Amino acid sequence: MSSKPIIIEGAHTNNLKNISVEIPKNKITVITGLSGAGKSSLALSTIAAAAQRQVNKTYSAYVQQLLPHFKEPEVDKIKNLPFTVVVDQKGIGNNKRSTLGTYSDIYSALRLLFSRLAKPFIGYSMNYSFNNPVGMCPRCQGLGEVREIIPEDLLNMSKSLNEGAIEFPTFQPGGWRLTRYTESGFFNNDLPLRKWSESKITLLLNGEKQVPPNPTRKWHKSAKYIGLIPRITQTFLSKNDSQYQNDLKRIVKVKVCPACHGQRLNAKALSAKINNNNIADCSMMSLIELKLWLSRINDEKTKLIQKEIEAKLTNLINAGLGYLSLNRTTTSLSGGEAQRVKLANYLNSDLTDLLYVFDEPSVGLHSYDLHKINGIFRQLRDKGNSIIIVDHDPEVMAIADKIINLGELAGEKGGYITFTGDFKNLVQSNTLTGKSLRNFGSLKSETKLFNNFYHISNVSLNNLHDISIKIPQQSFTAITGVAGSGKSSLVKIIKKQYPQTAVLGQREIRGNNRSNVLTYLNVFDQLRQYFADATNQPIGLFSFNSQGACPICKGKGMLKLDLAYIGESVTVCEACHGQRYSEKVLKLKVNGLNIAEAMALSPADFAVKYPILNPAMIALKQVGLSYIKLNQSLDTFSGGELQRLKLAKFLLNQSSKILVLDEPTSGLHEYNIQDLIDLLKSLISTYQLTIIVIEHNLRLIGQADWIIDIGPYAGNKGGKIMFSGSPEQLIDKGKTLTAKALKQYFRL
Repeated sequence: MSSKPIIIEGAHTNNLKNISVEIPKNKITVITGLSGAGKSSLALSTIAAAAQRQVNKTYSAYVQQLLPHFKEPEVDKIKNLPFTVVVDQKGIGNNKRSTLGTYSDIYSALRLLFSRLAKPFIGYSMNYSFNNPVGMCPRCQGLGEVREIIPEDLLNMSKSLNEGAIEFPTFQPGGWRLTRYTESGFFNNDLPLRKWSESKITLLLNGEKQVPPNPTRKWHKSAKYIGLIPRITQTFLSKNDSQYQNDLKRIVKVKVCPACHGQRLNAKALSAKINNNNIADCSMMSLIELKLWLSRINDEKTKLIQKEIEAKLTNLINAGLGYLSLNRTTTSLSGGEAQRVKLANYLNSDLTDLLYVFDEPSVGLHSYDLHKINGIFRQLRDKGNSIIIVDHDPEVMAIADKIINLGELAGEKGGYITFTGDFKNLVQSNTLTGKSLRNFGSLKSETKLFNNFYHISNVSLNNLHDISIKIPQQSFTAITGVAGSGKSSLVKIIKKQYPQTAVLGQREIRGNNRSNVLTYLNVFDQLRQYFADATNQPIGLFSFNSQGACPICKGKGMLKLDLAYIGESVTVCEACHGQRYSEKVLKLKVNGLNIAEAMALSPADFAVKYPILNPAMIALKQVGLSYIKLNQSLDTFSGGELQRLKLAKFLLNQSSKILVLDEPTSGLHEYNIQDLIDLLKSLISTYQLTIIVIEHNLRLIGQADWIIDIGPYAGNKGGKIMFSGSPEQLIDKGKTLTAKALKQYFRL
């Protein structure tokens, strides 16, 4: 691979201000700056997008149409660009058959190990596969769980069949499937079900397939009768019918498979063992336990297999995932966990000379875990790869060979390169990043006295066993500990004990190019009504999704030209110039602006012209989103911005006194984090809230009123309440990993 640096000239994607920069090869480059300053625009929308587009062009036109399409970056020139791999925080599967074991290929190697050594010998490795008929449990089809229909939720016993006693679509009066019961001749169709005999209810629900002896004349001659439960199971459950998912959720209960007890395999596969453990036992061990179990096997004919499994386990453990097990479904992994699984997988690859682009890999990681991740970045670099990391965390910045700081502010006030160099010089620079790194916040030194507490006593969940804690009311409480220690489980306990608790998690807001800030906050109708009243026009005219839509682009603001195999070409609509509305609507002005121009304002400017939405504008300003445009599509927001948007919506509709935030500093620069801390503390006094945060950021933890530290480690080596009290007490008396990290951070 050429050692010539990647050269970017004249990048003006999104808010980038025609910037030029060099990325060194075979080095670690960290791109940092405030949230919204342009980091993702440079790393992902420019560099990665350009690379992916070039790679896609090497495939046939037919294959190109099947690949992801990347918007062409706005850049004058990019030179010396290698093959690029983007490692983001998106999930790694939406299939319940996909597990950590299958995704990482460790389970495949484990199957091979069992086929060689397990006693009794049951055949080749496929016999141990829960995704193959020869190995899967016949009861649950290898899923480890079964879905059962709950009769009480399916039937309304106070109604007759003709009145709609079967509460499921197509079995209601008028639905053709109901005739399979009303015309069978078995039932009194006008008698409420509560008056039926037990045998008739059993026949309705679970009747075997049969030809009815006395059906009505409307009964189809070749039709056979079968009970409701087997019919719905065969027609809807077994086929995973997406059309009726919400209806199925209402009547179906998921439980562990009674045949395999959640182990996914048939009895034959479960009978074969190595050192008294079958393959399902191994899949349920934590990765750390599995590695120890593997080390006790001493057989020459499986040395190579063991070596492969051990290497992959080591990479996952070093990524801070030793608490997971191979049977963990990929759908259940958090964004941060999924990203680290991908990271460990790339370490297993023999490919080199690649460019890896990581999107905020520090999210969800304790300082203890970050040290391990940093080691993996160095390993990838030392194998001959180039690394770009978009991140805010000082511990990640510290390992960089080169740092690029974007800013200084966000949105239109960002997009400039304000620093390039090493970490030492960044700390001394006059940038907001440098100033934040020099001022690492204050440690709360006084212990605040609380009189009232929320109590939780002797509760167990997941790896938390018989725990008891108290959380001071109207306080700022941080729940800390390494990834997998039990923090999220504790929040579930809090929510169960105190149902009024509002939890703002990390789940992304599902947005598209028709959803914007005002629609998410549910205040768009107020603005439309304001314009309608002021112009004496119907409210529907001010919606770009209906009457007011531009007739050319149908309210999208963009036109897509399908170029068949070449892909799509997206251009701004020339009729409305991207404003989405028809010419008639754009001529209607209130306070000097039409509705499209009003929505293009920032919250601060909007509040001056249109006080009608002041509560929403104040909420946006409070959470640090004063720089955004109100018409900005939700699919263009960063993860940190979406987190703050959720908080704004909570403030606007505030109805709970307990608010839980799951890692609210995700995606936030240290400069923004102090603003967030100040905001959360002001909300406590303004709204008399109790705010609880799951958090790893040491600046925030140091300023909390109360800390609940869980550990000492993850999985079954965690789940203990290691400390409960003030930050000062934790540093003074605590011997935990969090206490150690706080001491290092505050130079104590």
